[in-house]
Amino acid sequence: MNFDIIVIGAGPAGSAAATWAARQGRQVALVDKAAFPRNKLCGGLFTERSRSYYTEIFGQDFDLSKVVTRSDIAFWYQSNELAVLHNIPPLHLTMRLPLDYAMFQHAITAGAADYTDCPIAEITDKTVTFRDGRTISGAVLIGTDGVNSVVARYLFGAPFNKRTIGFGLEIEVPETIQKPEVQPLRIDFAAATWGYGWSFPKHASTTVGVGGLHQPNPHMKEHMTAYLESLGLDPTVARFKGHYLPFGDYRKVPGKANVLLAGDAAGMVDPITGEGIAYAMKSGQIAAQAACDALDRQAAETALFLYVSSLKPLHRNLQLARHLRAIIFAPKLQKPFINTFRRSGTVRMKYMQLLAGKIEYPELARGVLTRIPRYFVNALRR
Repeated sequence: MNFDIIVIGAGPAGSAAATWAARQGRQVALVDKAAFPRNKLCGGLFTERSRSYYTEIFGQDFDLSKVVTRSDIAFWYQSNELAVLHNIPPLHLTMRLPLDYAMFQHAITAGAADYTDCPIAEITDKTVTFRDGRTISGAVLIGTDGVNSVVARYLFGAPFNKRTIGFGLEIEVPETIQKPEVQPLRIDFAAATWGYGWSFPKHASTTVGVGGLHQPNPHMKEHMTAYLESLGLDPTVARFKGHYLPFGDYRKVPGKANVLLAGDAAGMVDPITGEGIAYAMKSGQIAAQAACDALDRQAAETALFLYVSSLKPLHRNLQLARHLRAIIFAPKLQKPFINTFRRSGTVRMKYMQLLAGKIEYPELARGVLTRIPRYFVNALRR
């Protein structure tokens, strides 16, 4: 079978790409090794930024009856409560099974050919061969197959840089052990080195995890155990599940010629908040549009050039976030930030607006950087 575009990976980035391209009349194959609906362990933070992108790409709002929405959040640092913020911009917590399945259905409804439950044996820059022996071809390939992307491995020999990748551990705490409806939405700074812990209440369970840069956390299981104990949970309540997290470890050149990477496969994860769903959808949309524009020119090999040009605003945000991450998470600099966060209502408000998708990083940077120096001045005086 011949297609205009083959999208490999049917999560948020892939379904967004497939939907966007199919609605422009392109022949699209949507490929995934899993059968949908399928579950995926994830914090599941679905912000107003995610909601806006979802509406833009799929033409309708996500069904919020499937999520838990909170307007309060608790921040902690080293077992001490920093602040509880009320009446914040809404934060939605969703399970990935209904979210991803809804997006997948949009893609199929838009006209994408369903090649899910089809493990891949081999790919080239224009073909995908499945383990059952079938082969499909496409003028443009878009890899949206996650942090362990087979497309990224094909292009670059490895899906990510082990020195700069992040890593997280998570569990789902069943409601028989902890009632999610009474649990606060909680973030713990420094629960892991260069990272944080989270407790996200959802329907019928609470997702609890710790994450940070992989290299400085050789004992992440110990961090996870300590974090669960700080929450009053038995560390044996559930088996830890781990996964790599591309915390801002984005690829400046996400592909080659007619082969593009989007979502986690391109490292499009916020390095401060850990949010990946919004940038996954948006990068999938941008990749699909670049592919369509390249095909309109009858020059599939120009897809990467068009894609990189359109990604610049997202890349600028991620680069600025990486600089700010040093202030927020670096062990030697974290105390000034924590003291500023504790004292400054402006910094807390800006952080929450960023987390909720109401502002972007330049505005947060202005709020933080104009206040951090005051701490150093006061510390010198003391």
